[in-house]
Amino acid sequence: MKPDVPLEQVGFWRRQVRQYKEGGLSVLLRKYLLILPSVPSIPVVLILRALRPLVLVRFGFVASHAIGHFAYNTELYLCERDAGLHSNKRTLDIFCYDPFPITNQQLKKMWERTLHIYSPVRGLARANRLLPGGASHVIPFPYTGDFHGLLPRSNAHLVFTPREELAGQSALQNLGIPEGAPFVCIHSRDTSYRDANPHVNETGRNDYRNTSIQNYMNAAEELTQRGYFVVRMGAVVNETVETTNPMIIDYATIARSDFMDIYLAAKCSFFLGCTAGLHLVPIIFRRPVIRTNFVPIHRDDLLADTTQGLTIPKKLWLREERRFMTFREFLATFSDSFRGNEHFQNIGVDLIENTPEELLAVAVEMDERLKETWQITKEDKELQERFWSLFDLTDPNEDFRPRLGAEFLRHNPELLA
Repeated sequence: MKPDVPLEQVGFWRRQVRQYKEGGLSVLLRKYLLILPSVPSIPVVLILRALRPLVLVRFGFVASHAIGHFAYNTELYLCERDAGLHSNKRTLDIFCYDPFPITNQQLKKMWERTLHIYSPVRGLARANRLLPGGASHVIPFPYTGDFHGLLPRSNAHLVFTPREELAGQSALQNLGIPEGAPFVCIHSRDTSYRDANPHVNETGRNDYRNTSIQNYMNAAEELTQRGYFVVRMGAVVNETVETTNPMIIDYATIARSDFMDIYLAAKCSFFLGCTAGLHLVPIIFRRPVIRTNFVPIHRDDLLADTTQGLTIPKKLWLREERRFMTFREFLATFSDSFRGNEHFQNIGVDLIENTPEELLAVAVEMDERLKETWQITKEDKELQERFWSLFDLTDPNEDFRPRLGAEFLRHNPELLA
């Protein structure tokens, strides 16, 4: 009688044989070179698997190559872990960083105070992946939205040490922001990001997310009239902010640091940004965020925000028909194989940035919502419901969905057709 062999192992070995038949010796050599560095880790992995009845050790990679994933996906993992969605008391999760340059050293320092992150885990994770039967030892790291509504119902996992708090307050004063004064962060992604980070934006495929900081200046000026200092963010930028307003600070060009990128995002009254990953940093500290020039309109990305969030999208101009594409039409073209610029070229659209007037309106809405002076009309409620009816939302996060900017929907109801 033949012993039972797990189907996973049968599939693994069949796949190896098929790939060898298709690729010959070159495939065999490539697999050998891939396996060789992980060989010393194989005995350790086998021992850890044997301990599974007592403790389940799982391996995972922290997505440290891009600040949005580094911040948001790690925080969402911790929320899901605390909610008991993927682990229990017998589970020990250990991490390493992905093989690319780490995008922010301050975030790295703070996650290392919170997670078990060790360099040798990379070898263990690779060995576990090479050996059949290791699926249960892989950390289910989230790469989508907060479908369970955990962020607004949980506290931030990252905190600054007393020394970091002192350093942050001192740096704020050096920027010209008095102690206790409210400030807003603004951020606009441009082509300098691609040039500085080719490993996360190969061949410019994500340039559709770029915006012009100049379009945000009307909103910045208005916010200073409402009592806020405005801090322009960005690790690398093309344009400087030309202003004589002392309450608008071009931090990105005069005083930028990894530490202050995180501290400012964590302490701002709210964040006015675009779809660059930096806008996800204030979200993990539960700060309100306005996501402007948002594209693509997709459920997973929309649900990355919290209940305090506001969003206004770029509009998509159909070149041949000379009209704007509706949200419903775009969703019909969207798929998991979305390829950025290439996708928009294929469907024949030009992406239209938010106007200075649209950006000003949504900034005012956020300010008035936070001050509890915003007046919600029956029309606004109906427009929000029409927008969210475009998506299949049957999960618990229905009660925690963010809002589209009220003024944007009032002026563009045809996009909801």
